[in-house]
Amino acid sequence: MKILHTADWHLGKIVNGIHMTEDQGYVLDQLLDIIEQERPDVIVIAGDLYDRSIPPKEAVELLNRVLTTIATKYKIPMVAISGNHDSPDRLEFGRELFKAQHLYLETKLRSPLQPITIHDQYGPVHFHLIPYMEPADARMFFENDTIQSHQAAMEAVVNHIKKNHAMKERHVFVGHAFLAGGMESESEERLSMVGGSPYVDTAMFHDFSYVALGHLHQPQRVTSDTIRYSGSILKYSFSEANHKKSVTMVDLSETGEAILTFIPLIPRRDMRVLAGYFDELMKLDPSEDYLHIQLLDEGQLIDPIGKLRKVFPNILRLERKVQTSTKGLKDLEQLREKQKMSHTELFEAFYEEMKGDKIPDERKSYMERIVQQLLDKERES
Repeated sequence: MKILHTADWHLGKIVNGIHMTEDQGYVLDQLLDIIEQERPDVIVIAGDLYDRSIPPKEAVELLNRVLTTIATKYKIPMVAISGNHDSPDRLEFGRELFKAQHLYLETKLRSPLQPITIHDQYGPVHFHLIPYMEPADARMFFENDTIQSHQAAMEAVVNHIKKNHAMKERHVFVGHAFLAGGMESESEERLSMVGGSPYVDTAMFHDFSYVALGHLHQPQRVTSDTIRYSGSILKYSFSEANHKKSVTMVDLSETGEAILTFIPLIPRRDMRVLAGYFDELMKLDPSEDYLHIQLLDEGQLIDPIGKLRKVFPNILRLERKVQTSTKGLKDLEQLREKQKMSHTELFEAFYEEMKGDKIPDERKSYMERIVQQLLDKERES
């Protein structure tokens, strides 16, 4: 069986004030092209279809277009779950109707917790759809007050599956959770810490032929090649600048052996960190990529953002990168104690440490006036 694993679409995402829907539509059109070329038997979407519980109209329209195309044009079964960003109640609207188009969507723990079974030429493959859940959700479902953590909640679910199914058959676990050992990025919302750690141990998943995960945005394995995050479809923060986004194609053999291939997703606009001196950056080829620019210049610049945007219109962040000091604050404090430096002298030393040059006389005079004003105000109080 050929399974396409994707997750973390985050439709409706806004990054640094930029609505990402156009970029998401571009990359999801690539996904449709991949589906047409590869013709998988099943498509898995492991949560966070939307970025927030009440998505904007454009995000809903985009999701509707993509899922409708897969269901009606390609007629490929889809199994999907809600993530921590999705609203379970809103996402499950039309859930029973969707089944007629072979879209199986699970947003809550639902009795009797049965898998979706899809057959290939070798027999059944059981897809266990476990949406994002808080410990309280599992505690209520299993009527077990001892479930106080994400680990205990997932253990209860997995133990239930193993108890009620012959694990010698082919089983695929679809979940949205934070597995211990996974690598985070800044764009992921931290899972709830109420009731204990949000981390889940991977050891309980080893009886599954494949574990298709969502939540972490970097494509990665966790302790095993068959326990895997597909990653998000786009970069959603500059902490992901070095990520290589992709979808995972899983070829599941008759015996349950999984052979993985990774098909890259190429964005319309990349998200990059660019460091350099202003004059050098202005000579580079124009780019519409989303950029975090780090300027290395030490002197004053007049309207750098306005000038740079003529070359790079999609600058999302601009900063002056301060050269790192060879002395720490502890060294400065020791120096102050030894030499009994005044406030002004201390600032002079700090300025020289940061800039690598002595403070100009004009700035020194200005700083002395500021220090004196603060001292006078302190005495008055």
